[in-house]
Amino acid sequence: MTTTPANTPTSGAFYMQAVLSFGLSMSAVAIGVVFLPVDGWVRAFLGIAMLYTVTSAFTLAKVIRDRQEDSYITRRVDRARLEKLLAEHDPFKLDAA
Repeated sequence: MTTTPANTPTSGAFYMQAVLSFGLSMSAVAIGVVFLPVDGWVRAFLGIAMLYTVTSAFTLAKVIRDRQEDSYITRRVDRARLEKLLAEHDPFKLDAA
């Protein structure tokens, strides 16, 4: 029984789709903010809110990824310790008290 996660590299097509989707969505929102029939300060507020949302999403994704990597490393260390203890354990050895 192993806890090694499956290594599934991202294909070039999936990566390009993600990049293009992100670029298209950012462009659509930016164009929408620019052409809103409102004052400049409202556009500025919406623009800054959009950038804050994007940076927060990137930060959240990084934190989630880091947590998953940390838990994976911890599980690997724990498994190595357990395997070492089991390898050293001899159930037929009598302890001299």
